[in-house]
Amino acid sequence: MTFQILLNLLIAFVWMLLHDHWNLGTFMVGYLIGFLFIFAMRRFFPTPFYAKRTWAILKLLWLFIVELVISTFVVIRQVLRPRLDIRPGIFKVRTSLTNEWEIALLSTLITLTPGSVVMEVAPEDGTMYIHAMDAREFKRSIMKSKRTFEKAIAEVTK
Repeated sequence: MTFQILLNLLIAFVWMLLHDHWNLGTFMVGYLIGFLFIFAMRRFFPTPFYAKRTWAILKLLWLFIVELVISTFVVIRQVLRPRLDIRPGIFKVRTSLTNEWEIALLSTLITLTPGSVVMEVAPEDGTMYIHAMDAREFKRSIMKSKRTFEKAIAEVTK
C-alpha cells in the first residue's frame, strides 16, 4: 500500500516536471493519471490496490464521527435533565476481532464516545468490560456501535 502511494506521488511530481507548471492543478492531474495507471497495473503489485483500504479508513473515520455526535447528544440530554436518573453499570462484551491491534482500536473508539469507558480488555479471549454512564440506555447503543466498528475495523485490516 505504501509503495503504491509513493509511486502515485512520484508520478504526480514527474507530471509537474514535464509540464513545467508547479501548481496544485497540475499536481492533481498528475496524481489522477498516476492513480489510473496504478489501478490498471494493480495485478502486478503484491498488495491490493490502495484506494480500497483508504476508502475503508475514511468510512471508519466517518462512522466514528457519527457515533461521537449521537452519543454526545445522549449524554447532554442525560446531564440536562432536572433530576439525574441514571444507573451506571459495567457489562461484559465479547468481540469477534482477533488481532490485538484491532481490539485496541475498538476499545479506543468505544472509550472516545461519551458515556462509556472500556475498563479492561482481555485480548486472549476477546472480552472487554465496559462501564456505561447509564447501563439501561447505553448498552444497546454501545452494542450497536461495537458491531458497526467491528465491521469497519475488519474491513480496514483485512
